[in-house]
Amino acid sequence: AGFRSFCSYDWTHVGRVDPTEELELTFALKQQNSDLLEEILTLVSDPDSAQYGKHLTLEEVSSLVRPSELTQKVVHHWLQSHGITNCLTVRTRDFLQLWSFLFYVLRVAETLLPGSKFHRYIRDGHSLVRSSAPYSVHDDVHQHLDFVGGLHRLPPKGQDLNKASSNRKQKQSKAGVHLGVTPAILRARYNLTATDVGTAQNNSQAVAQFLEQYYSPADLAEFMGMYGRSFKHLSQVDRVVGTQGAGKAGLEASLDIEYIMSTGANISTWIFTNPGRHESQEPFLQWMVLLSNMSDLPWVHTISYGDDEDSLSTAYMMRINTEFMKAGVRGISLLFASGDSGAGCRHLGKEQNSFRPSFPASSPYVTTVGGTSFKNPFKVTYEVTDYISGGGFSNVFKMPDYQASAVDGYLKTVTATLPPQSYFNTSGRAYPDMAALSDNYWVVINRVPVPWVSGTSASTPVVGGMLSLINDQRLLKGLPALGFLNPRLYKLKGQALFDVTEGCHLSCLDEQVQGKGFCAAPSWDPVTGWGTPNYPALLAALLAE
Repeated sequence: AGFRSFCSYDWTHVGRVDPTEELELTFALKQQNSDLLEEILTLVSDPDSAQYGKHLTLEEVSSLVRPSELTQKVVHHWLQSHGITNCLTVRTRDFLQLWSFLFYVLRVAETLLPGSKFHRYIRDGHSLVRSSAPYSVHDDVHQHLDFVGGLHRLPPKGQDLNKASSNRKQKQSKAGVHLGVTPAILRARYNLTATDVGTAQNNSQAVAQFLEQYYSPADLAEFMGMYGRSFKHLSQVDRVVGTQGAGKAGLEASLDIEYIMSTGANISTWIFTNPGRHESQEPFLQWMVLLSNMSDLPWVHTISYGDDEDSLSTAYMMRINTEFMKAGVRGISLLFASGDSGAGCRHLGKEQNSFRPSFPASSPYVTTVGGTSFKNPFKVTYEVTDYISGGGFSNVFKMPDYQASAVDGYLKTVTATLPPQSYFNTSGRAYPDMAALSDNYWVVINRVPVPWVSGTSASTPVVGGMLSLINDQRLLKGLPALGFLNPRLYKLKGQALFDVTEGCHLSCLDEQVQGKGFCAAPSWDPVTGWGTPNYPALLAALLAE
């Protein structure tokens, strides 16, 4: 049975690999009881259920989903029959990692996975090893595997946050001096006071970073010294999981850590950093494997990472979704940025386009965060759509029950102004779920304050920090962490959020839609979700038992 190949987009092929190099493959073994896992997630995340907040431990999740004895035997036997014995497994036994020398692998991996041919690709000075051709596995083994990682997927290009910003810079500098978004501005807009900081001992939050991004401890300390004076805060990260590269600090990494720690102020913060130990690794997959392996994890994770849904295999996304469910049943909240391309655009053929959803933003099991701008860029006013805010409808995942009536309400309200039906899938998972400011942030990078930084990778850690503060209050009251937020968020029906009702995001530049995607509307919409957090009201709503 075959698995499809990848498209190498902006990567340059530089030839077959040298036989003396290393390769890492990750085998995702078929898990058991994924239907039951989904049922449990629904029960522990629905505030009207008697099971609400009764989260499972990693051990309980493991015994629920662990691959069957048969699956484990078949896969191990298959690997051993090719002379492969040095595998690492995770606690849940559903990922196997194989790490060996490539001469061993060129001979072995290409017989293990018929059809695969390993080549090297480079982009911006980084090089990766991937297979250029689709691979297959023997039918007897195929039914026991979801996919093999480290063969096809190439990391997407990170959003150029300066580019998102420089487009606007020209427009706004003519009008005068904009001071831009800082922690104080966010606290004013979302009604956080100086006392809204963390105090619970057992609370923590995390950002996860991929794509060769590093944060600088000196920049973080400098940022807090400049912008954190009005509230109690921490100026250093408590734990780095993975290897921080020695390169220059990345804008994305600095933005994430500076804003989760100034919004979720005084809360212990971790950073998961994974540039990929070497060229055959998939950093995002590595992070998922880590979550599957650590019993003690922060309650809130914010991730500014995404890929076009159509560039990934359905088997891969389905499996990643199961990993998201496993985090949710443990009480962990995963927040993903909705993306910075509005509705996106995919060219299907002559004169024919459709919108282009992004994953994991389109996963039904994560909370997806869109972006807004101030109506008046010079004042703390109400918010309108930020035209880059990612949003739309999945082409892969069906619409989850928790959002059906909200989305239906939107589609009925705006029927007259909706883009043509051929551009999107009305029955798919719709996103984002909520939003926050994503325009004109100040970030300290390489010891210098830099203005005009924009993107949903700014709004996501801001929402994450606020959810951490709410978890803090819940933990102090002896309540469980919020876990997977969406079922509860949609039951609030917009209560405790500032509704965003103005503006549209961008999409295909063609005759039919002329660059316009979806537009904001009263209540939920696929541009800003339910709107932006009014912190004291959201705290009260989410503290209620």
